[in-house]
Amino acid sequence: MTTIKAARLVRDADVIAYHSARHGRSIARGIAEPHLSGTAIEEALVYPVTTETTDHPGGYQGAIDEFYTEAAARLAAHLDAGRDVVLLAEGDPLFYGSYMHMHKRLADRYRTEVVPGVTSISAASAALGAPLVERDEVLTVLPGTLPREELARRLADTDSAAVMKLGRTFTGVRDALSDAGRLDGARYVERATMDGQRTGLLSDVDPASVPYFAIALLPGDVASSVPVPEVETGIVAAGEVVVVGTGPAGRDWLTPQVAAALSTSDDLVGYGPYLDRVPPNPRQTRHASDNRVEAERAAHALDLAASGRRVAVVSAGDPGVFAMAAAVLEVASEPKYRDVPVRVLPGLSAAQAVSASVGAPLGHDHAMISLSDRLKPWDVVAGRLAAAAAADLAIAIYNPRSKARPWQVGAARDVLLSHRDPETPVVLGRDVGGAGERITVTTLGGLDPEQVDMRTLVIVGSSTTRVVERAGGTAVFTPRHYRREDA
Repeated sequence: MTTIKAARLVRDADVIAYHSARHGRSIARGIAEPHLSGTAIEEALVYPVTTETTDHPGGYQGAIDEFYTEAAARLAAHLDAGRDVVLLAEGDPLFYGSYMHMHKRLADRYRTEVVPGVTSISAASAALGAPLVERDEVLTVLPGTLPREELARRLADTDSAAVMKLGRTFTGVRDALSDAGRLDGARYVERATMDGQRTGLLSDVDPASVPYFAIALLPGDVASSVPVPEVETGIVAAGEVVVVGTGPAGRDWLTPQVAAALSTSDDLVGYGPYLDRVPPNPRQTRHASDNRVEAERAAHALDLAASGRRVAVVSAGDPGVFAMAAAVLEVASEPKYRDVPVRVLPGLSAAQAVSASVGAPLGHDHAMISLSDRLKPWDVVAGRLAAAAAADLAIAIYNPRSKARPWQVGAARDVLLSHRDPETPVVLGRDVGGAGERITVTTLGGLDPEQVDMRTLVIVGSSTTRVVERAGGTAVFTPRHYRREDA
C-alpha cells in the first residue's frame, strides 16, 4: 500500500536506504521494489545487534545508539554530495518507525520531507473489514511492551484499542486483555495487506506462531455492532514449495531472498544437517530426512504444499547444483502435483565459495562434475572427467569421496593426468565458511586423496590457471583470455 507520491519519489531517488536485521531482509524494500528504478544506490542499514545479543560496553542501548549515529553519517555523506536520499519505512515513518532516529539526527541539517504512509492500524482494520471507532468513541494505541498490569489498566479504560509490537509480547498482551475483561472482543491481524496475511479472533491464536508484524485490535462497542465479515475466519494462503539454497555455511551466506522465503514458511523440509543451519522458529515444523531419499523428500514437501502449507525445501549451497531443485521438479512433474506451485531460489554454491577463497580459478570456462556414482555409473563419471580435461576446462568436483567410495579421488586424478600436466594447480576447499574451513593449494600430480573427504570441494585448473604468491597469500586464477597457441 504505497502512496502515489511515495512511489514517485522512490522511482526518482539517487539513493534508496532501508533498515534490516542481519539477515538483510527488508519488508520496506520489498514493498517498494516494484517502484525501484534499478539505478539508485542502495544503502542497507543493517542492525548489528538484537536485544539478546550484544557485548557492547553500553549494552543494547549503547550499541543501537552507535548504529544510528553511524547510519546517519552514511546518509549524510550522500546528502553532502548532492544526492537525494529516500529512506524507506513500513507504515507511517513517524509512527513507531525506525525513521524517527534518522530524523532526529539529520532533519536539522538537511531539507527534509516526510511523506505519510498507511499505518498498520488502518491496514489491519481494513483487512478485518471492521471499523474500530464510531461517533465519540476513543481509540488508544498501546505498545505490547508495556507491563501486563499497566496494559490491562489502559485497556479497561478505553473504548477501542490497537496493541502493536506483538511477537514475543503476545502472551502478555493476551493475558492483559483477559485481565481487563476484553479478550472476547479482541481480534488479531498478521502481515496486513502483505503476502501471508492472517486474521482471526485473538483468543484462537497460537502464541508460537505470532511474528513481530502482527497487531491486536479491540473495536469499540458501537463499532462491534457491525456484523463480522467472512474474512474474520482467516485468510489461508495458497500452498507452495520454495526450493532454497543456504550457501555453504551459516547465516552470513544467505541471500536476502532466501532468508525472506525461510521466514514465511510453515514447514522446512531437508537433510538434517542442512536444516540445522536455519535458526529455530517455534512457529515452523521441521521434517528432517536422510540425504539419500531425495524423491521421497520432494513428494513429502509437495504433499504438504497441496494441503495449503508454505514449504521450504532446504539445500546447502545452490539448490540447482547437485541438490534438491531437480529432484523436486522431477517429482512435481507428476500429474498429481501439476497444480502445486514450485519456485527455486538460488544460493551461493560451494564452487563459488571455494573459488573466491583463493581468487578466481573458475574465472574462465569451467565444468561442474560430481564423483558420486550412486545415480550414474562410474564409467559415465570417468568419461565426463576425460572430456572436460580434453577440452581444457577448469573443473569443480563435487562429492569427491565418501566412506563407501574412498578410491574415486585417486581414480579421478589418474583420468585427469592423462590429459593434464602434473603441475596443474588444484585447490581443495573444505567446509568453507564453517568452523572447520581449510584451504589447500597443491598440484594434480601431488594430489593426496587422503586430504579429501565428502565436505571437500576440489577445483582442478586448466592449462592456463596460474598460482601467484601475493602479500595477502596465495592467489589462484584462470585468465579470461586465451593466447592463440592455447586455443
